[in-house]
Amino acid sequence: MPILSCLIAVATLVPTSDMGVEVPFRIGENAIIVDATVNGRKVSLMFDTGFGGSVDVDQSTDLGPATGKMTLRDFVGEMEASTVKLTSLKLGTKKLDVTTFSPAVVSPPSNYSLAYNTHCDGIMGFEVIQNNVTEINYEHGKFVFYPSTVDISKRIPDNKRTFLAKLLPIGQNELLMSVETPSGKRMALALDTGNAFYATTHKDVLERVGLWDSGRSAKYMNESGVASGMVESWTYKMPESKVFTVPVKNSYWDIIDLPSSSAEGDGTVGYGFLSNFNITIDFARRRVWLENFTGKTANEVEGDLGITAGFNRQTKTTEIVRVGPTTPAEGAGIKEGDLLLGVGSVDTVGMGFRRLRKILRGPIGSKVQLVTSRNGSLRRVEVERKALVNE
Repeated sequence: MPILSCLIAVATLVPTSDMGVEVPFRIGENAIIVDATVNGRKVSLMFDTGFGGSVDVDQSTDLGPATGKMTLRDFVGEMEASTVKLTSLKLGTKKLDVTTFSPAVVSPPSNYSLAYNTHCDGIMGFEVIQNNVTEINYEHGKFVFYPSTVDISKRIPDNKRTFLAKLLPIGQNELLMSVETPSGKRMALALDTGNAFYATTHKDVLERVGLWDSGRSAKYMNESGVASGMVESWTYKMPESKVFTVPVKNSYWDIIDLPSSSAEGDGTVGYGFLSNFNITIDFARRRVWLENFTGKTANEVEGDLGITAGFNRQTKTTEIVRVGPTTPAEGAGIKEGDLLLGVGSVDTVGMGFRRLRKILRGPIGSKVQLVTSRNGSLRRVEVERKALVNE
């Protein structure tokens, strides 16, 4: 698929009053993208509170000579990356104090622009806002940096449109808060702007809080892409719960079919939930203020085909790596190893995992034409999307 280009607005800081300073951002593919200058280099970065560091860029971005190494860890495993000393970081014309920031990380090529469907050079982590009282205003596409004298802990929520959540006394570089199940049991989930889905937890966590029978396998399996590879996952219908003190009726979560990789956290709450709120974070006072501007808190289940596909860098093809049993794709004769050439009118060659997942899913009952190739033989088949949900 050809890379879609767009105009990149230069981030300028606009004083709103003596109470705060605004930095505009734009929305990519279920992600916040902010323009910055790092070590004198202009870059566009996906804002990810799930990344506890400062900046992580692709190897194609030159931030200076490597000064060290760092081990990164996610659901799948570990990988080693080079680091570069962070000498300066600006958002628009504002220079941030980087003296306490960790080094910038230089990771292997990650196709950020394809993943977020807009130009992106890497990731800006939680460390950048950790020492500020910072509002993430999804409604108007901007950050607001407030002085430390602004104390959100004194705000009084109505618990209908506005909510005040407490950070758990764990997690020194992440925003861990409680999610309460109908039975009153709790999960510790991080506020993660870098998670494109509604919320993600682990199979063993569901078992611990009594929402999944121990040892039971999911009927409909899928795969999700993380930094170090692919991980088996599935969609789960979460019963009524409280997410960061916000009452949520039935919602649909992505469940990682592996034990949690963190001794403290049980997963993350992502873009699908967070984008309904303007969120003010005061890490020093351990408080988070949420203002619900959409009137929505839950998400709707999407129709799916039962396919997982990914781009093979060696063969330069997009390959179907999983076809779930009893799914629409299996019924249509799609097989693992088939090459996926197109979905509807969209060319999928070279497409990133996030974008592929988005175009393969759609309204329940909608139909889409898949163009595949097997042993050089081209095939077109129309497939109807269905709800592939584990309850």
